[in-house]
Amino acid sequence: MAFYLAIIDYGMGNLKSIYKLFRYLNIESKITSDPNVLRNADGIILPGVGAFGDAMKNLKNRKIDEIIKELVKENKPLLGICLGLQLLFSKSFEMGEHEGLNIMEGIVIPFEKNKVGKIPQIGWNDVYLTNPNHFLVKNIPNNAYFYFVHGYFAVPKHDKMILGKTVYGETEFASIIQKENVVATQFHPEKSSKYGIQLYKNFIEYCKK
Repeated sequence: MAFYLAIIDYGMGNLKSIYKLFRYLNIESKITSDPNVLRNADGIILPGVGAFGDAMKNLKNRKIDEIIKELVKENKPLLGICLGLQLLFSKSFEMGEHEGLNIMEGIVIPFEKNKVGKIPQIGWNDVYLTNPNHFLVKNIPNNAYFYFVHGYFAVPKHDKMILGKTVYGETEFASIIQKENVVATQFHPEKSSKYGIQLYKNFIEYCKK
């Protein structure tokens, strides 16, 4: 079967921009919520734009939450983007308290206005790599800039899950996380010029192994 990546469609997210980037890279990708298409993919992308609670509700209504957990246990490569990163965690405190996918141990909390000033963070910021040898950040320099749009951030339970850190105002947060076959970025690689493209290339190479 020909190589392809599946972009999970649960009614929220920057699906088209990711799809267009894969077309630019000559990589077959499918925007889908079909369980069989997800299972047969060589890797899956969990994008996301919007509120955590709504996103989890949509995933559960379409029963995609259980499929994601199943595929992760089967060591399927998964890349979470922005809200997609946050959904991987145990719980979010965005407008209430919401259970997440619990693939990553930790919580999602809001920026404090007195520590960062403007909320959400919108624009370019740099990423300090805690493990420059990890496959996801191959050929990406330390302190490279990426494009962020978010008012909440994840707090992983274990530091070893943190692959990259970013400072916004007086707050340092995990901007890239990893756990075995699961990786995720708080920023949008598809909006982050050449280093964002390089990150996607690295993930594609990992999926091909």
